[in-house]
Amino acid sequence: MHLDEVTLSVEEVYSGKIIKVTKEVAQLENGEKAIRELVHHSGGVCVLPVDNDNNVYFVKQFRYPYKTVLLELPAGKREEGEEPIVCGTRELREEIGATAGNIKSLGKLYPTVAYDTEVIYMFLATELSFGDNDLDDDEFIDVVKIPFDRAYEMVLNDEIPDAKTQIAILKAKEFLK
Repeated sequence: MHLDEVTLSVEEVYSGKIIKVTKEVAQLENGEKAIRELVHHSGGVCVLPVDNDNNVYFVKQFRYPYKTVLLELPAGKREEGEEPIVCGTRELREEIGATAGNIKSLGKLYPTVAYDTEVIYMFLATELSFGDNDLDDDEFIDVVKIPFDRAYEMVLNDEIPDAKTQIAILKAKEFLK
């Protein structure tokens, strides 16, 4: 079939706490075979919390692969079979201590389509109320409040390199008009 590949074999190379890696052989539409290396991930969510004054709540945290502190929206890994909205609600409370009176889907994104199975679901959270956060033992973050228009400018000026954060802010711009 045109633009289709058939999986012929799968070999698990690594299985860890967050990811699994497989080496797969696929048959291409011309009959040739190709190696496909895949990172399997259970997926995640990110939540764009916007208060009544149009401020966005971010988290700043050290991101080991880049060896730097990044500004991101509250986000987290979905457990196997967990509904995205349940995960988003949990992450919002855990990371910034907020609950939302209204939570709306901003869709989903595939962060790295060539070799990663991860899907990130994005949400816009409004009508916020705040309490205590509940961070994981290995999680160290600062909560930062930035006006939405400034956050939008930061995305356009390449001051926020995180893809999920960029896309959620750009999509929410239309919802918040």
